[in-house]
Amino acid sequence: MKSRRTFLAGLGLAGVSSALAGNPMRAQNPVVIPPQKPRPGEESEAENPTPPNAEKRILEDNDKNLKKKVEQLYQLATELKAEVDKTDSSKVLSLNLMKKADEIEKLARDIKNRSKG
Repeated sequence: MKSRRTFLAGLGLAGVSSALAGNPMRAQNPVVIPPQKPRPGEESEAENPTPPNAEKRILEDNDKNLKKKVEQLYQLATELKAEVDKTDSSKVLSLNLMKKADEIEKLARDIKNRSKG
């Protein structure tokens, strides 16, 4: 019984040590796969996944959308200022004023997230 325990303990220790050491033959002779060069006249898709014109168009569209949103934010802020000027907030808290402020906050957060990328 004792020899079986000794044998199993030795076998377990050998397995753990070989797992920790790894395969020394693989470390000495690593497999290197050479990169494939594109043929003349062909572009690699990995290097250039989208054509430059498409990237430029996407960036221009994002810029247009950002400018629209900033213009909308400016318009909402102007409307909010006009409403604050005509109401007496010490006596009445306008629900319309709160809704407009929430809209401005959401729009400003959206602009911030889009400008981060």
